[in-house]
Amino acid sequence: MTTLSPNTGRTLRWIFAAQIAFAAVLIGADLTRILPTLLTPSNAPELTQPIGPGDQTRRFSPADLAPRTANPNTRPIPSTSDMPSRLDFVAADWNGTPVITLTGDIAPGDAQRFADFLAAQTTPPVTAFLNSPGGSVIDALAIGRAMRAAGIKTEMTASDICLSACPYLLAAGTTRTADPEALIGVHQHYFGENTALPAFLAVSDIQRGQGEVMRYLADMGVDPLIMQHALTTPPDEIYLLTPSELETYNLTTSHQ
Repeated sequence: MTTLSPNTGRTLRWIFAAQIAFAAVLIGADLTRILPTLLTPSNAPELTQPIGPGDQTRRFSPADLAPRTANPNTRPIPSTSDMPSRLDFVAADWNGTPVITLTGDIAPGDAQRFADFLAAQTTPPVTAFLNSPGGSVIDALAIGRAMRAAGIKTEMTASDICLSACPYLLAAGTTRTADPEALIGVHQHYFGENTALPAFLAVSDIQRGQGEVMRYLADMGVDPLIMQHALTTPPDEIYLLTPSELETYNLTTSHQ
């Protein structure tokens, strides 16, 4: 049986205690972030309530999104009633034109999945139809850059939603079309950082992420000032952009 020296034993106990302390900090900081939302949830109207200029903030919970009835005459693949837990890519022929649909949450790893999907297409898609409540910002930016490099247009029909990180996919289109009834909204993001890290590290991650988003928007020809609405809207709410704002920020280049 091996006997630890007193110094080694003290070192191991110190490491173990440090791990417990760090875990406590992580849990405590996460609770600090989550508890305010649980104790004082958003009192904004439901997402389905009509909006108007100055009345555009709505409650947002991806798990509670109600299905919207799709018109099969305006969309190659009808919207699903239940959002896939990660992006579902489907290629289709739409009136003689090769198109793709991107439906569901944007999950970590979806950028690589999309790159593989795109590479497997024998005929390059012309248009991507979007219907997503958002998700991983990092993956959304990577998918968007792949879409722009492929020269793909983006389009949304009346039953589609594009929230949280999804507008970065919309921004990627060489032309960007959205039905006035489509729901397009932005809010604050987490960029994958753990907010339980020391404040200076968390702030650094957030600033870096915001910088990447603003550079991306500028590269796509979208006015980065659109981020003013995202930065002032908490994660449990969504700021729905009006058709006029979509055009002002050049997030859409035309409307149906």
